[in-house]
Amino acid sequence: MKRVNLSQNIVVILVVAVVLFIIMPLPPAFLDVMFIVNLALSFIVLVTTMYIKEPLEFSIFPSVLLITTVLRLSLNVAATRRILFAQGDAGAVIRAFGQFVIQENVIIGIVIFLIIVIAQYMVITKGSERVAEVSARFTLDAMPGKQMAIDADLNSGLIDEPEARARREKIQNEADFFGSMDGATKFVKGDSMISIIITFINLIGGAVMGFIAGQGDFNTILDIYGTAAVGNGLLSQIPSLLISVATGMVVTRGSNDKALANAVSQQFLSQPLALMISGGVICLLVFIGFPVLPCLIGGIGLIVLGVMTMRRRDAVLAPADGPALDEAVPMEEVTSEASYYRNIENVYGLLTVEQIEMEFGYSLLPLVDEASGGSFVDRVVMFRKQFAQEMGMVIPSVRLKDSGQLNPNQYTIRFKGEQVATGDVLIDHYLALSPGDMAEPVDGIDAIEPAFGIPAKWISEDKKPKAELAGYTLVDPTSVIITHLAEVIRQHAHELLNRQEVNNMLANLRKTNETIVEDTIPNIIAVGDLQKVLGNLLREGVPIRDLETILETLGDYGAAVKDTDMLTEYVRQALRRTISHRFSEAGQLKVITLDAQIENTIMNAVKKMDGGSYLALEPDVIQSIIAAANEQIEKVRELVQTTIVLTSPIVRVYFKKLIDQFYPRVTVLSFNEIDTDIQIQALGNISTN
Repeated sequence: MKRVNLSQNIVVILVVAVVLFIIMPLPPAFLDVMFIVNLALSFIVLVTTMYIKEPLEFSIFPSVLLITTVLRLSLNVAATRRILFAQGDAGAVIRAFGQFVIQENVIIGIVIFLIIVIAQYMVITKGSERVAEVSARFTLDAMPGKQMAIDADLNSGLIDEPEARARREKIQNEADFFGSMDGATKFVKGDSMISIIITFINLIGGAVMGFIAGQGDFNTILDIYGTAAVGNGLLSQIPSLLISVATGMVVTRGSNDKALANAVSQQFLSQPLALMISGGVICLLVFIGFPVLPCLIGGIGLIVLGVMTMRRRDAVLAPADGPALDEAVPMEEVTSEASYYRNIENVYGLLTVEQIEMEFGYSLLPLVDEASGGSFVDRVVMFRKQFAQEMGMVIPSVRLKDSGQLNPNQYTIRFKGEQVATGDVLIDHYLALSPGDMAEPVDGIDAIEPAFGIPAKWISEDKKPKAELAGYTLVDPTSVIITHLAEVIRQHAHELLNRQEVNNMLANLRKTNETIVEDTIPNIIAVGDLQKVLGNLLREGVPIRDLETILETLGDYGAAVKDTDMLTEYVRQALRRTISHRFSEAGQLKVITLDAQIENTIMNAVKKMDGGSYLALEPDVIQSIIAAANEQIEKVRELVQTTIVLTSPIVRVYFKKLIDQFYPRVTVLSFNEIDTDIQIQALGNISTN
């Protein structure tokens, strides 16, 4: 039999016990201990919230909030039972606390109690509730932008896949945490209300019980039950106040990665001029009648602190002697262009077409120039590494050059000499991606994020803190360009896969499995046909890293099947595990299915020829299928990042060719490409009925 570990179940036992306190009569001595424990627990929670660097370090806070609220409610009910049944005797702690606050005046004690309760309810609790609500909404709205920023860092090689996965998990945990906090703040709000009600029940009900039992005159009874009611109420409200303050501390934490005490001291002391001006104003208050000694002590102290802080800051920021950075780099001058091209070999050099080429306006050159501190080249190198690990293909070198024909802030991306994309960035700004429609607006220049077409704004450095507090995702110019380049390469990777690269991949595979290469290439399939199959896979975002499985599949079917599209379908089915894990999330695949009637219509319209097959559909039929697909795609657009249509294996390739003309970013998978451990969730069905 498995042994029960008491330490692992202590929380369960305590929570059950706390709930039982509501219905069980508790002796006064035990009540005293529990009130002290409740007060100590509240202080622990409050101090803990001041030392955490980010809310997720105290991720159990919503549950702690619920448990402490139930504990206060249980003790409140148990104390009320003692007050009403034991003629106001609810323990030494309640009696001592009530006498300390009341000071022989019940009315003043009740007023103080009401002030504390109302201040907590109207100021701290209401404020924390509102901040938690806004934080939850902004956190959820900002998730797409944050995900895009993670993808940008991953594409540029700044982070690896495990770190990207950890950051995505952190974003999800933040959303869950602030969503829980939005509801958990309601506990504290309700606790404040019930404390007022229970206090007046103790006061009025106790007075009635005192008169019935003949405990004395009106003043005596009011003193007994007033002391007990106020003591019990405050013993409940003081811990509640501490927990409310702790709630506010958690939900108002910003993006600072320091503990609250360190952040407060650092940020207040970062503006010494503000300290000196404030000290001068405090000293001037003497002339309008304020006490001289306190004003002079406080004002002079602030001025001295400001002067000391300014001197220390100036010492740290003193410039060090070093070489100037504006030295011009001499360039080789071509004396005669005509004489250079007299050599015919130099003319042939003009015919070379770069696989990938980027041109930059002159304002963007500091981003590219390593001598000026630009990190663009290193980012491209890290992206090449990440792309090779992800897709199984090494992208060629990217040629970088300046262009006087571009706008100063413009750049272009060219494949094989032809422009495929362009964009504009502002070098001294950040691209701010809005967390949602309800976000607080920030001043900036309206723009469109070039990689994904998301509306954004270019904001200056001084607007950065405000934008971060408002929940905006900020992307630096280099990351914007790298992300754009990465997305363009992903979309056009099949164009970059030439036969030289295929031969390089085969040579790399020969090092580990020479037999499969020699048996398949070129005996069963030529290098050119292999290039077409690999290009078909890359065109739809399927990794070709498992080249061994691809060659084995082509070796099985290549002798009988000559249509490269059909060979690609066989390879895709062999790569079902790779495809399933690439397009699924947490073991689940959210898809749109294709109606059987549409599949039959497509198959009846397939025309086969010697060189392959094509789809011959009437224009009105195509229009009805695309209209039905558009309706379902728009319906699920907000629910999924990648729209996936699931079809039967025989229809997949033809439906993909059909929908590519209208929705090239839609992924089309077949049932045979889904691994058995993947759960399929249908979000819609494309039907013309």
